[in-house]
Amino acid sequence: MAKIAFLSHVDYNLYLFRLPIMLRLKKLGWEVYAVCPKGNISNKFKDFGIEHIEYNVERKSLNPFKEIETIYELYRVLRPLNLDILHTFTYKPNIYGTIAGRLAKIPIIINLVEGLGSLYVEDSLKSRSMRKIIEILSSITFRLSDRCIVINSDDVNYLISKKILPKEKGILIKSVGIDSEEYNPKKIDSQKINQLRRELNLKDDQVVILMLSRLLIHKGVLEYFKSAEILKEKYGDKIEFLIAGNFDPGNFYNISKETLQNYIERKIIKFLGWRNDIKELLAISDIFVLPSYREGIPRTLLEAGSMGKPIITADTIGCKEVVEHGRNGFLVPIKDYISLAKSIEILINNEGMRKAFGEYSREKIIREFDIRNIVEQYLRLYNDLLNEKKYEKPKA
Repeated sequence: MAKIAFLSHVDYNLYLFRLPIMLRLKKLGWEVYAVCPKGNISNKFKDFGIEHIEYNVERKSLNPFKEIETIYELYRVLRPLNLDILHTFTYKPNIYGTIAGRLAKIPIIINLVEGLGSLYVEDSLKSRSMRKIIEILSSITFRLSDRCIVINSDDVNYLISKKILPKEKGILIKSVGIDSEEYNPKKIDSQKINQLRRELNLKDDQVVILMLSRLLIHKGVLEYFKSAEILKEKYGDKIEFLIAGNFDPGNFYNISKETLQNYIERKIIKFLGWRNDIKELLAISDIFVLPSYREGIPRTLLEAGSMGKPIITADTIGCKEVVEHGRNGFLVPIKDYISLAKSIEILINNEGMRKAFGEYSREKIIREFDIRNIVEQYLRLYNDLLNEKKYEKPKA
């Protein structure tokens, strides 16, 4: 039976987003490895019979000697595994994993691009220079690997049009998927919902607007705050704006702590910090908002849609894959907090529209983004590549 390793630069990337395909492969009898640095949840892989292989990487390092060390270390840990397939995720693992994988003579290497990132939002000299370097390295990587999965149509078209990704190697598999049975509004404990409403001091007749995000400028956090300020002035305690998430240590694009505190003190938003009760937060919410400037396909939109929520998001790459304007929510121009406020206000005043949008959200998520469908697409790709390389096809 085939051997496959999943390679990332952080443990939670594999645990939160790749576990379903790992478990399906285990069930089919594959040997499955999680290759990532040690982290807070890396020890959980063993609970599922998945071996964790540790390596070290400095996520923000640009030191060429450190990068060569990382490639060598990956080669050293990958070679003894005698893998059939190496599947890599995000920029550094894609680049370094592909080079190390070829040195280790792994027959099949698949990359995945989850989104082109903040370098494609900013247009500063530094961003343009970094984009050029990334695109050169990615072009080399994609020619060495066998396939590259891209999770939204705009990014795959961009990479192919710029001749960074050979057309015959580009595969579109939309999103990392969501378990629509886990994120099912009918399966949420009503006692937990009532308890959470009391904890957050929410009134029964309040319209609750929610954003889940790291506190980054590029996520549209400031636009969310400004739109909340406009609407709180008009509607007061009839509405409540919640935001759950936290700062991203070391990220240049964090909003300032002073800005956050200012909106908290003026009671424009309720800041909830990092939360583990996402399903319950969505259950108590009436409207979900994510005015991000650019995404791969944001998991928070999939979660909100699966929970049957109307969604307001930016009319931008990644986000617009999840929302059909006027069907399950609204698309607004990026950085436009006035349009954002107007769209939120429409839903505040129209309970019937919220319900209709929410129902269509769940239908769309089940149809296009359910994890079971995503896993099947991965399995077909793996088996097709094994057949191309004249491997025995694992029994399904």
